Amino acid sequence: MLTLHQDDVLLACHAEDWRGALEQAAEALHRAGLTSPGYREGLFAREAQSSTYLGNAIAIPHGTPQSREHVQDTGVRVLQFPAGVDWHDGQRVHVLVAIAARSDEHLDILRQLTHVLDDDSVAERLAAAGSGNEIAALLSKAVVDARLDGDTLCLGFPARDARELALAGAARLRQLGCVGDGFIAAIAEHAPLHLGQGLWLASSGSSVEVPALALATPEHPLKQADETVNGLFCLAAHGEAHRGLLECILRLLERGSAGELQGADAATILARLAGESATAHTRLARVLNAHGLHARPAKQLVQVARSQAVPIRVRLAEGGVDAVSASSLTKVINLGARRGQQLAFSAEGDGAVAALDAVCQAVADGLGEQVLPFDESRERIIPQADAAPAEPLPDDTPHAGVAASPGLAISPVFVLQTPRFDYPERAADPGAETQRLEQAIRQGAVQLETLVQQARGGEVAQILSMHEEMLCDPELYQAAHEGISEGRSAEAAWWDAIETAAHAQEMLADRLLAERAADLRDVGRRVLGILCDVTLPAPPTTPYILVTDDIGPSDVARLDTSLVRGLLTARGGATAHSAILARALGIPAVVGAGARVLTLADGTELILDGERGRITPTPSAERRQAAEQRLAERQQREAAAWDTRFEEARTRCGHRVEVAANLGNTIHAADAVERGAEGVGLLRTEFLFMAHAQEPDLATQIDEYREALDALDGRPLVARTLDVGGDKPLPYWPMPKEDNPFLGLRGIRLMLTRPEVLETQLRALLLAAAPVPGKPRPLRIMLPMIKDIAEFRAARAIFDRLLEEIPEAERASDVQLGIMIEVPSAALLAPALAAEVDFFSVGTNDLTQYTLAIDRDHPELSAQADGLHPAVLRLIEMTVTAAHAHGKWVGVCGELASDPMAVPVLVGLGVDELSVSARQVPLVKARLREFDLEKARTQAGLALAQATSTAVRDALEVR
Repeated sequence: MLTLHQDDVLLACHAEDWRGALEQAAEALHRAGLTSPGYREGLFAREAQSSTYLGNAIAIPHGTPQSREHVQDTGVRVLQFPAGVDWHDGQRVHVLVAIAARSDEHLDILRQLTHVLDDDSVAERLAAAGSGNEIAALLSKAVVDARLDGDTLCLGFPARDARELALAGAARLRQLGCVGDGFIAAIAEHAPLHLGQGLWLASSGSSVEVPALALATPEHPLKQADETVNGLFCLAAHGEAHRGLLECILRLLERGSAGELQGADAATILARLAGESATAHTRLARVLNAHGLHARPAKQLVQVARSQAVPIRVRLAEGGVDAVSASSLTKVINLGARRGQQLAFSAEGDGAVAALDAVCQAVADGLGEQVLPFDESRERIIPQADAAPAEPLPDDTPHAGVAASPGLAISPVFVLQTPRFDYPERAADPGAETQRLEQAIRQGAVQLETLVQQARGGEVAQILSMHEEMLCDPELYQAAHEGISEGRSAEAAWWDAIETAAHAQEMLADRLLAERAADLRDVGRRVLGILCDVTLPAPPTTPYILVTDDIGPSDVARLDTSLVRGLLTARGGATAHSAILARALGIPAVVGAGARVLTLADGTELILDGERGRITPTPSAERRQAAEQRLAERQQREAAAWDTRFEEARTRCGHRVEVAANLGNTIHAADAVERGAEGVGLLRTEFLFMAHAQEPDLATQIDEYREALDALDGRPLVARTLDVGGDKPLPYWPMPKEDNPFLGLRGIRLMLTRPEVLETQLRALLLAAAPVPGKPRPLRIMLPMIKDIAEFRAARAIFDRLLEEIPEAERASDVQLGIMIEVPSAALLAPALAAEVDFFSVGTNDLTQYTLAIDRDHPELSAQADGLHPAVLRLIEMTVTAAHAHGKWVGVCGELASDPMAVPVLVGLGVDELSVSARQVPLVKARLREFDLEKARTQAGLALAQATSTAVRDALEVR
């Protein structure tokens, strides 16, 4: 939330023209550390597109989307021009509110400024203000959004009187986090107030976090003191913020529309509360603008609405009951509509249909901006059953998928088709259906608890425990219960609740959350299977490769690893929980291979290569023999490597290359040491943050990092600072949806927007690594997604300050601060970075996808995202050369570090450390002993001389 301070205000500025004023605004943002100098061009480019004059002598200059790379922190600088400046659109401006914002944050800033447009005297007062505090007070106004949406409705509740309805509404608000227990207690103490027309009201201001209005309607007609009870409003009052909610109720009563709520669905109720009568014409239009309804498209919409013959009102279709005049710029901007959200327009009278057609067409055309169609597939899951049958896979022909878990398997396949659940949509006895659902949920919880106890590996237990929590989610149960109360069967109501929740999660961000929605469906199918008495077909009792459309984490955990040789799925990605668990269980896996894999007949022989992401059905005798030889050699290598796992990692000629482990959980540090790891080369600290419902505090983080350091027993720990963002969001750190989160606010970019989070993590790492007598604790901290020296310096300033603040005896004494090389710009700028960083660690997964512009989890392109591409290798070579020139070391922590073909190439390029999954440590050590440094350099030179990754692999295979 934006909070203006007097230090943000520059008084008594003077400019000859608007260009001079804009120059001063750009300089003010740069001096404040909010932007780099390049942001200036973005400010002028924005004005060239359209004036940023807001109204009442205020302009709000901000950059174009392309200039956001120059934004270092979100904030504003306010410049006062008492004599005024003639803006380029003919308006007179006294105040510039210059905005620096990443993503769509400027919309939230803008919403807090629009209240000044309702005050005609504000321009004169801003021009005459004599202090920064006075201007800040005039402009600042915290926006408190009162809540009234589909989730606050509790329809068809089986209550016996109005008090029970009041408590049902209060409980719903508590579930949504709007109120605390004190609110429910206050509602219980007082009798509801009769409003007339069968409506009642219960309200309180106790323990209110968010002002909100719930509506509870009875399952059957009720009477209270001889008065009809058609519905009861439960109001969480908060200052003046709930006034609009009361106005919704008042509009309903004034129109005499309360009777229309009886038996109505949620959409109708929200429309009536928004003031839309039963005779009003309505239209929906989806916002297609990349950055939502910011000032410029909002102006266009207002102009179109004003030109119509009848008044038009508009609200957010999902969750918005505050219908406002579409002719008011202030009101339209305050809707805060984002790309993809639907606007509900309404109008009455002659010409209403034509007016609505006009505004909806304007929205569809982009409101003066070029727009792209909205991807409807992101909103609705298309049933696969209606798709055309896929062509069978040809015999003895390699077919590409996504490499999800390393290893090689040769076995017959067992094709597990997704079970079909047949159930009635409606049921006559809600009580019996509720009882069936409750029993199925309890039975599902027992099943999951059994799987947790049997689970092997920390990731398995953690993810299945998360499934237990999902199953016990009261909101899921409540949503299903409401469906049952409306006459739906337990199965239909439960699956609708699951789909709604999964769909909502998919819409929050891109791939990672979409794949986490699969967890919800996995939980949902478990209960649905119990309700429908559907059991999966029994797998073979002999070794097999499991083939399925997609597989839930609990299904993976159930696999008998003594029989399952591999896993192949038509859908899914390498970051899905099922893929993570396959790696944890050591099962080779290829995912996202397409619907054609489902055409395989049971018993078809298959070669599955989990390292290359390839499958070959019905292989020829020659191909099968070659694969069997590879498998036998691999098994022999694994056995020999295990016996020598504690030997120091060196090439045949004695050249030292450290081999460390990549960890996602500190609890596995001891296991990594047991497998021969010479340290931890990548600790993904985001899993610690993801494992908590709230941000872990300092003490929690210290304990977690100390556990890994204790297990390492003097070996180095390389910890990556929190690496989350649009593709890896945290539930307690909400972020706006981004069209391309991999190019958005993530990694160090995100952390620098909340420097206090980064500071706490750095402090925890430094304190956890304090030396113990006789036990060194080498600590290496690396920063993700660094693109240039400015980002590193910003983080280094916090790091250096902590080194000064914390007494030397209480913090790490052997500590280095380095960066990940994941962005091509960092490799290209390696000479400048190497002068200041302590080390580099190359994240080849991201470096490859950014260099080649290929999503490494793309079902069709992922096979081409090969880290052995010569372009990627050249970037690694540049990085190593620059680092060694400054006496710094370089590690590789991406998947390429464990690729047997890539290991000598990386060593030949001069890489000093290879960090791989703990299971791969013995094999990588063994691979190093198979070649000497001279051969490695030859291999590296040969690879660099090729034109494609395929040519690289072909050349290396020949050698």
